[in-house]
Amino acid sequence: MKNIFKTLLIFAFVGNILAQQTPASKQITAFSIEGATAHLGNGKIIENSLIMFADGKITFVGSAMTKIARMGTTIKAEGKHIYPGFIALDATLGLVEIDAVKASDDESEIGIMNPHVRSLIAYNAESKLVESMRPNGVLMAQITPKGGAISGTSSIVQLDAWNFEDASIKTDDAIHLNWPGSFTSGRWWLGEDPALKPNSEYPKNIDKINSFLTDAKHYNSVKSDIKHLPLAATKGLFDGSQKLYIHVNGQKEITDAINISKELGIKNLVIVRGEGAEKVTDLLISNNIPVILSRPHRNPNSEDDAYDDTYTIAKNLIEKGVLVGIGMEGQMDRMNTRNLPFYAGTFAAFGVEKEKAVQMITGDAAKILGIDAFAGTLEVGKDATLFISDGDALDMRTNQISDAYIQGRKISLETHQTTLWKRYSNKFKAE
Repeated sequence: MKNIFKTLLIFAFVGNILAQQTPASKQITAFSIEGATAHLGNGKIIENSLIMFADGKITFVGSAMTKIARMGTTIKAEGKHIYPGFIALDATLGLVEIDAVKASDDESEIGIMNPHVRSLIAYNAESKLVESMRPNGVLMAQITPKGGAISGTSSIVQLDAWNFEDASIKTDDAIHLNWPGSFTSGRWWLGEDPALKPNSEYPKNIDKINSFLTDAKHYNSVKSDIKHLPLAATKGLFDGSQKLYIHVNGQKEITDAINISKELGIKNLVIVRGEGAEKVTDLLISNNIPVILSRPHRNPNSEDDAYDDTYTIAKNLIEKGVLVGIGMEGQMDRMNTRNLPFYAGTFAAFGVEKEKAVQMITGDAAKILGIDAFAGTLEVGKDATLFISDGDALDMRTNQISDAYIQGRKISLETHQTTLWKRYSNKFKAE
């Protein structure tokens, strides 16, 4: 009997540790946050602010000195900071749970041209990685497929939901194209020469992409009785309802990608990664093309680049008038997505004005995604997706979040990591 009791206790404990969080219920009570420094996400700040929201929408943004009745529950936040929820671009959250377990990996599909592959239906809203984003203020993300020449279609989600239907805030927003490089290097881990050399396959690879998109344009310009899913999935590129995100590095490659896309009649373009983009800013601006930069915490691509090129590229692009966001592509991208605010902080340390750095992961990110009508900034009528931080949210030392809301719902900031932290903290306190 004693052994049975112990077994039940063990199962109860394990079940508690592994249990999924329950998403917050729809907002019922209004909130008024008073006294904090509000970073609006559009470059503006309000000291001693008053932010009120009800039914999931922001109803007032202004000074706490304003003579207006407070709504619902009042939160005194003197000395703290309020930010719009941070938006992770080009992320793979919820697509892979354990890298070593193939069955949990939905990041990419077999094939080269996969515009019909939709990341949203593979998104796991209950992923342990998803819940670990929220304590750093990352409350929305663009879920992006990988692999092949055309990876598939991304969607934008909020990070507190029962399933992918509940999570989605913009479905099938863009198609993602991986542009080839004009230079290649050997695989050093296989003993090949790692030095850069011209890629003899570059023209051939471009021709394949051009040929597919040309076929897609013709297919979507006429009515056909033959259903071709990959070609049909590109319709939004040609009627303007979808954007084409081109993942590309290099001045020549960026120029080629833009010119070929224009020739095909694809106008809504976004450059992702974008090393070398600072050399073609006139082309980017004249075509109204934003750039989503790779994470700055990495080495330069070439030994001829300055050591700080990955840190200063944001400043150089913004000063020229290019709309810039921060993408998550790179090693351990899912785990590192939580560091999004600190990447913005690094760009701020290397020349980007502080509120502009906030804007890169809030208002400007929303503009790039096309969701700025209802998200990205603290403005009346927009979704109440925001959080309260004890200090500067772009500094890892002061990014301590006390409250967070998604569409007005007060969400949990507990994760399996905080549970374990508290558990072992108590253990050592007892000793």
